[in-house]
Amino acid sequence: MGVIVPIRTLGSEDTVGMDLNRGDSNEQLLYEQVAARFVSLIEKGTLQVGERLPSVRRMAAQEKVSISTVVHAYRALEDDGWLEARPQSGYYVRRKPAALKGVPLPPEPEVSRPRCEAELVSVAELSMRVAHATRDPNMIQLGMAVCDPNIHPTRQLNRMLLEVARNCSSAGNTYDFSPGSPVLRAAIAGRLVQAGCSLGPDDLVLTLGCLEGLNLCLRAVCEPGDTVVLESPTYFSALQAIEMLGLRALEVPTHPRDGIVLEALEEVLEREPVKACLLMPCFSNPLGSRMPDENKRRLVEMLRERQVPLIEDDIWADTSFEEPRPRAAKAFDEDGWVMLCSSFSKTLGPGYRVGWVAPGRWRRKVEYLKLVTSIANPTLPSLAVAEFLRRGGYDHHLRRVRRLFAEGVECGLRAVGCYFPDGTRVTRPRGGHMLWVELPPGVDSVELFEAALHANISIAPGQIFSSRPSSHRFVRLNCAYHPPDVIETALQTLGRLVEERV
Repeated sequence: MGVIVPIRTLGSEDTVGMDLNRGDSNEQLLYEQVAARFVSLIEKGTLQVGERLPSVRRMAAQEKVSISTVVHAYRALEDDGWLEARPQSGYYVRRKPAALKGVPLPPEPEVSRPRCEAELVSVAELSMRVAHATRDPNMIQLGMAVCDPNIHPTRQLNRMLLEVARNCSSAGNTYDFSPGSPVLRAAIAGRLVQAGCSLGPDDLVLTLGCLEGLNLCLRAVCEPGDTVVLESPTYFSALQAIEMLGLRALEVPTHPRDGIVLEALEEVLEREPVKACLLMPCFSNPLGSRMPDENKRRLVEMLRERQVPLIEDDIWADTSFEEPRPRAAKAFDEDGWVMLCSSFSKTLGPGYRVGWVAPGRWRRKVEYLKLVTSIANPTLPSLAVAEFLRRGGYDHHLRRVRRLFAEGVECGLRAVGCYFPDGTRVTRPRGGHMLWVELPPGVDSVELFEAALHANISIAPGQIFSSRPSSHRFVRLNCAYHPPDVIETALQTLGRLVEERV
């Protein structure tokens, strides 16, 4: 049990830097004083890193302040990085910033240079080996693209699930036929306003995560043998989908910060019979690149003129380290040529499998393909997520997600800079929680993958992110599944393994 700390009698030293005469309400002043007191106690060492704070109810009763005052104080401290909330456990003092803060960063990778030729894909075998490693509980998981499950609001979602199960009776155990729950589609459409999209519930089709949406869109606009343009490198599950559908992948040069190079894309469109582009303009996986809004506008116009559909994977946009979240390419779509796909898997939790697609002019076809593929989404999870969104806690939750992801990425960047040998390069993502690391000449990522497994570390070798072996010197690293100290230790080991192979 944590330390009980008196907070009602604050001396002047506890409120240094706070303007107590700025006309705010008494309650706001009080919660700021409570927060300032805790900061002082943490800095002095009275409250130790990892120590559990008193419950909100207990602190409010002891100090004769309202529960909302303590909640506001705890949340303010959480937003500033002093505390972390652990589901079904309470608030804990967070670990202080890593000692690696001043370590210089390696340079960034250069713009990728794929052959820009359409080719068949074969990534199934290696990607399955990586997937198997992610299921080993003894591994330090740097290879998967999921965060620590404790980051997700699981307790709140489970409570919503119980409530909707009680209230909807037998309706919760019926098919929620495509296009899916109108209540959830309305809630999603409301949130997409922040992405710059003016969509209604009838513009959306619910899917089993984002990946089903990508598959449905590819099936709606392509036939076996058709060519699909991708970033280079690209999300390996997109390559798996292209492989399974018998399509051909054409990778285009991509900038590590700004995304696909539009001049190279335009040249490809002029000479190749491209049937679709499958891109991630907001925090691509694995690069973490974010396409500037003007580039998104040019991209949409370029494809509209040629009547080439853009399948937009927007799953990482809500994890932006900066406010506001980036606009989607769909925001610049006036004629329905953009098919927007996303889900809550990276922010609320992958287990609920709540995704969606706004297919534009292919809405009817995607709705039908969804119907004949999986009939419906699970009813109760859809209603639970809709209720979570309705009650307004999602934006507060996102602030915590963004902060934790940014801290993990910062830790990973500094650790790579400290422990990896000269010749290493690494990306600078502004959203998500992955790093794309270029290894020094002579180091093969599959060989490093095998060596890391022997050290109980799982990584994702670069070969699975390309249709050809052009990324053999790259690895993708996850910086959000473990605490920063675990990530740092694992990257120290990984850096040693790289050094042995230089």
